Amino acid sequence: MTRKAVRRMSEAALPIIDVSALRDGNMAARQQVGKKIHEACLDLGFMYVTGHGVDTGLQNQVFEQAIAFFSQPEEAKLGIDMAFSPHNRGYERLGGQTLEEGGAPDLKEGLYIGEEISASDQRLARGGFNLGPNQWPEDLPGFKGVMNAYYSNMMALSERLMMGIALSLDLPETYFADFCKEPITALKLLHYPPPTPSAEPAARGCGAHTDFGAITLLLQDDHGGLQVMSADGRWLHAPPISDTYVVNLADMISRWTNETYRSTLHRVINLSGEERYSIPFFFSGNPAHEVEALECCLAEGEIPKYASTTVEAHMREMYDRTY
Repeated sequence: MTRKAVRRMSEAALPIIDVSALRDGNMAARQQVGKKIHEACLDLGFMYVTGHGVDTGLQNQVFEQAIAFFSQPEEAKLGIDMAFSPHNRGYERLGGQTLEEGGAPDLKEGLYIGEEISASDQRLARGGFNLGPNQWPEDLPGFKGVMNAYYSNMMALSERLMMGIALSLDLPETYFADFCKEPITALKLLHYPPPTPSAEPAARGCGAHTDFGAITLLLQDDHGGLQVMSADGRWLHAPPISDTYVVNLADMISRWTNETYRSTLHRVINLSGEERYSIPFFFSGNPAHEVEALECCLAEGEIPKYASTTVEAHMREMYDRTY
């Protein structure tokens, strides 16, 4: 699948930030990226990033494999149903999640993939949250290799972006280094079938929600459908832009910054009349890491809006709300 640019950068409602300096720039250049991230995080907490360092060929392979997986008969997909995994790995059926409170089940199906770990990994014995074997499709040669390669790229990019967020808060760029060790993560392949006319207008490919963890990195296909709520309550389109990721802050960063940075409502409505595919990567950090309001985000004498928690406690609470 070769993707084309469907929007020019000048048409985007969200800021576009070149993050290449986080990979190979000097400190002054990295700090400039941090300033741009700061502005985006104060506004909507959503941005497009360029200069991400992920190969376009690998991105195309991921889409090709996703299409191949979802094109299988239902019985083949159900062979690796999430019901078989206590670690939230595997196939999620159409309508298997309801993200919008009080809304209808989401019109999407998905496949959850996590870190590929060996059976001897000590973390398995400790029963780490969402940590366990992946479930792989049996009849798709090359699927596992492509996904593991892409997962590694997403891990590296997430760590660089967390460095950028640290700089955006005038913190040392290594501030989140421990948070990034052995993190809770999820690579998710999503398929949004075109809704039937009878399902409009209430149907949502993905209901209005905020994300749970720290940051989300979204790779979109050509069909669009992502919408982000503005500060004044309008839905803004976030169309696909060639060679970018849509990056958004999630609830944990909002909590950590005492809501200085925003975790913003967003949704997906597939009105393209076509099959829509997207590939989000959810980065949530080390499960044991403590999350409490940063001093740099508190005025003198200000009381934090949230009690201290851990990454794992926060994530368990969020999962319990939507499944």
